[in-house]
Amino acid sequence: MVNWLLAQQQGGGGGLLSLLLPFLVLIAVFYFFIILPQNRERKKKQKMLESLKKGDKVATAGGLIGVVQGVDDDTVTLQLGKGVTVKLEKWAVSKVISKAEE
Repeated sequence: MVNWLLAQQQGGGGGLLSLLLPFLVLIAVFYFFIILPQNRERKKKQKMLESLKKGDKVATAGGLIGVVQGVDDDTVTLQLGKGVTVKLEKWAVSKVISKAEE
């Protein structure tokens, strides 16, 4: 095996590094363009969910817009209208609507 590697390097056929280089570049591209941004978004959403409080106006993944009436460990109670409240899982809240967005 060692003789084969030496023969490859001496023969100008390229080395092991030249075979692995495209794969290393591909892994780096996946990391910087897919994995890293995904992790940032996940952390940002987790921080938003942890900071939910009563009175926040939120939009859900299903398109409902309401005001937070209560927050538990895994659930959020929203008031959608006069006398209409629903209880949702926290992950279903997609964003907090600020005063500027209204």
